[in-house]
Amino acid sequence: MQKLNIELLTGIFVMIGIAAFTYIAVSIGGVRFTEQPGYTLTARFTSISGMQAGAIVEAAGVRVGTVSDIEFDPDSYEAIVSLRINQGVPVQEDAIAAIRTQGIIGEKFIKIIPGGFEELLTDGMEIYETESAVNLEELVSKYMFSDKG
Repeated sequence: MQKLNIELLTGIFVMIGIAAFTYIAVSIGGVRFTEQPGYTLTARFTSISGMQAGAIVEAAGVRVGTVSDIEFDPDSYEAIVSLRINQGVPVQEDAIAAIRTQGIIGEKFIKIIPGGFEELLTDGMEIYETESAVNLEELVSKYMFSDKG
């Protein structure tokens, strides 16, 4: 009987530990099981160079959304990126969506640079002004192999 109580307490302790570990992992990872209220915008880029769905969308250094989907348009040879913008975050009609990198070799994210127009984009609209990703490998290659004549 004593052995059964110790085994039961050990099992309960292990289950609590697993639950705590799972909670911490999900909290740190920023996983959400429900979609945050907001709206979807699209933006076209000639190069997204390593960006993935789930990347952060930020404005003024604050997370304001996520990249929800990335598709390839074979007609224009561009990447169409769907952005899920949090409710209450205004994006002007002339805003710029720029792909940036956290640090030198960090993850890619989209930075929304506000425009000056008063008209705001709404669900399903497109950000027309974009800045594609800078490919460091291409820049280094151009510098190293350029003719310095």
